Amino acid sequence: MFRWLLLFILVVPALEIGIFIWAGGYIGTWWVIGLIVITGIMGAALAKKQGLETLNQARTQMSYGQAPAEQIFDGICILIGAIVLLTPGFITDAIGFLLLFPVTRTPIKRWLRNVLQTMLDKGTITIFRR
Repeated sequence: MFRWLLLFILVVPALEIGIFIWAGGYIGTWWVIGLIVITGIMGAALAKKQGLETLNQARTQMSYGQAPAEQIFDGICILIGAIVLLTPGFITDAIGFLLLFPVTRTPIKRWLRNVLQTMLDKGTITIFRR
């Protein structure tokens, strides 16, 4: 898992710089800067909206005495999506928006749940209960 994260941290910024240079030559520097600002504003607004909806759903689940497991995964995806949207770049923006839209977030949550279950089964991570 750490290898993939390290690869992501090294490769994605290099790709982002390449895309910035290409897009700046194709549509112009000011348009690229404008797109970065617009996606940042849109992403922040969407993250806030989705985060509040998820928080309200979690509160509702807890008021019925149920654990908000689904909302926890939603919250993790929304948090990661918001964080990557704060970093300038078109690749990270695409990843961020995929994590913020409920339609595209559902298969990602399913994958995340499978990864977590696999790690629990292998003993890579453990959960302690009191």
